[in-house]
Amino acid sequence: MQDKSIGEIIAEAREKAGLSQRALSKIANVSNAEISKIESGERDVPNPKTLRKISKYININYNELMNMIGLGLEVSPLNPFIKDYYSKMNMDELNNAEINVLGTIDNLDKLIKSCEENLKKENLSEPELELLNKAIEDNTYQLNTQKEIITLIQSLKIKERNKNAKN
Repeated sequence: MQDKSIGEIIAEAREKAGLSQRALSKIANVSNAEISKIESGERDVPNPKTLRKISKYININYNELMNMIGLGLEVSPLNPFIKDYYSKMNMDELNNAEINVLGTIDNLDKLIKSCEENLKKENLSEPELELLNKAIEDNTYQLNTQKEIITLIQSLKIKERNKNAKN
C-alpha cells in the first residue's frame, strides 16, 4: 500500500522537477486551482485528463499515476483481481489465454516499433509528436503488463501440471 496520497506524490515530483504550482499549471495548461486541489488532497481522484497533462512535466509515467488512483491495470499483490481471474482457469483455458496474450504482446510490440519509426519522420508537428510519444508510452506500459500476465499464466500452468501429476 502506498504511504503517500496522490497529491503528495505529485507535489514532491513537481518540486523535484523544479516547478512551482503556477509554473506547472501554465506549461500543462491546467488551472492553478486544480493543481492546488490535487496536491492538498481536496481532489483525491484527479481527472485522468489532468494527470495526462501534468505527467510528462513531473516525470511520472501517466499509467503509474492512473494506478495510484485505482484506475490503471497492474498485476501485483495490490491488485489480486487479475490473479484471481486467471487462477480459476483450467489447463485448456490457460493455454488459450496464453495464446491470446502472446498475440497481444506481438501486436503491441509491432505497434510500438511502428510509432518509433514514425517518430523518425521529418516535419512532424508538435501535436503529432506528442500523440506518438503518448502512444509509445501507453503501449509500452500495456506490453509490460501483458508480459507480467504471461509470467502469471505460465506459473499457473506449472502448478496445474504438478497438481495433475500428483493425481
